[in-house]
Amino acid sequence: MTEERKAALMFKALGDENRITILKMLASGEKCACVILENMNITQPTLSHHMKILCDSGLVRARKDGKWMHYSIDEQGFESVKSILNNLMEVSPDNKQEKCC
Repeated sequence: MTEERKAALMFKALGDENRITILKMLASGEKCACVILENMNITQPTLSHHMKILCDSGLVRARKDGKWMHYSIDEQGFESVKSILNNLMEVSPDNKQEKCC
């Protein structure tokens, strides 16, 4: 996967208010899907969709325990987001503004 594709998946995951709410819940520790669902005004299929996007992006880890899914923040994923943002914001002294026309 290219760095650009990885960044796009992460920012897609961060681009929805429900997913931001889920990430805030997970910031305090691992949560069962049922606990997340109780605290949100969404259906179970909608939660599954959001969790798939968060897991595919690398920001959240999933762990199955019997019939229950447990989710937690993937700290490496968030370090990647920080690194991507830092790289995007980095201005090289060699990058002189080119004149157009």
